[in-house]
Amino acid sequence: MSARDEIFANIRRSLGVSATAGPRHAAAAARIAAAAPGLRPQRGQGDQAARLATFVAQAQAVQTSFAQAAQMSDVPAAVAAFLRAHDLPARLRMGADARLAGLLWREAGLEATQGASAGDDLNAVSCADAGVAETGTLAFFSGPHNPTTLNFLPDNHIVVLRACDVAPDYESVWALARARFGAGVLPRTVNFVTGPSRSADIEQKLLLGAHGPRRLHVVVVEG
Repeated sequence: MSARDEIFANIRRSLGVSATAGPRHAAAAARIAAAAPGLRPQRGQGDQAARLATFVAQAQAVQTSFAQAAQMSDVPAAVAAFLRAHDLPARLRMGADARLAGLLWREAGLEATQGASAGDDLNAVSCADAGVAETGTLAFFSGPHNPTTLNFLPDNHIVVLRACDVAPDYESVWALARARFGAGVLPRTVNFVTGPSRSADIEQKLLLGAHGPRRLHVVVVEG
């Protein structure tokens, strides 16, 4: 028995309960389920159009750039336009996301490869699992479809976000994660990204790309 197990065993003996007390577990679950939700900021609330407008405004305030696509099939052309505008090579790294894998990257003149980044990729493209209107933040659930390295190592991170996936607040994103993965299960990492990487540690001068991408570009898919 480990020290931890011994401590919990002593606590149970003092309370006169066992580790498999079903009624106690049920009572605790009922209390959690019946708990009143906490206060949520008004800023991110509203219908889909209002949430998206707030998200864009908040994200642009921290140097996030935007483009629009009517549907997913228009994403490669929007990505290619961004790369051309910044004189960047037409090469992308992405995860094994079925939404991205099914797009016609070559027809847009782009070379897209799959897998985690080893640090030598200049450009990456990802699908965000959600956006947070409250702060203009993107949420990424890690996994083969979305390697965490793509969020931090490439110099330019291009993110595809469906308008319908913009949530009002962080609480809604956690509710989405619980619904998607099941009770008591979460992905290994949940990354919240707000704008490109920045630091003002040296002489209070803002430097982009200090600890991650220097550019964050979001393609909002309306359809």
